[in-house]
Amino acid sequence: MPRVCVLLAQGFEEIEAITIIDVLRRAEVDVVTLGVKGSGPGGLEVAGAHGVAVRADRTLAAGAAEAWDAVILPGGMPGSTNLRDSPEVQGLIKKQAQAGRRLAAICAAPIALGAAGVLQGKRATSYPGFEKELRGATCVQDRVVRDGNVMTSRGPGTAMEFALELVSELKSKDAAKALRAGMLVGAA
Repeated sequence: MPRVCVLLAQGFEEIEAITIIDVLRRAEVDVVTLGVKGSGPGGLEVAGAHGVAVRADRTLAAGAAEAWDAVILPGGMPGSTNLRDSPEVQGLIKKQAQAGRRLAAICAAPIALGAAGVLQGKRATSYPGFEKELRGATCVQDRVVRDGNVMTSRGPGTAMEFALELVSELKSKDAAKALRAGMLVGAA
């Protein structure tokens, strides 16, 4: 079973995070949410950009040393800048890239990948206006972009497509197709 982590930083985009977590769990991917500087008991409570609080499974510190099939970054503001500016997140991104494992970021979160230097020579996309922070990338406006071990997407309106593409990568195209049909998601 593929094992991924979804990083939840204060100010994450709720639609993106919850859609990704839900769709991957439906596909029987082992999803662990890691709180980046959360609050409350154990530092696990993380507030989204629109005030929805989510309790992470663990802290980033507790999960950073593990090997993940994918590290996934939801966007939102200031969640994306919190991901970009976290030395711990930057370390995890670089470790994941050096191991050749998957990285995925949506909305403004690709700025964290740009800051880590993992977009060099790759095609990538982001929420409009953040392209200048995708250092070294060839910026495109496609809704979901895969280039090697990196996947990026545009924003809340592309969250379902992004999540289903992750299922296609982590499980199979047939698994993604079955989920698409079962959730009544329109054709891609």
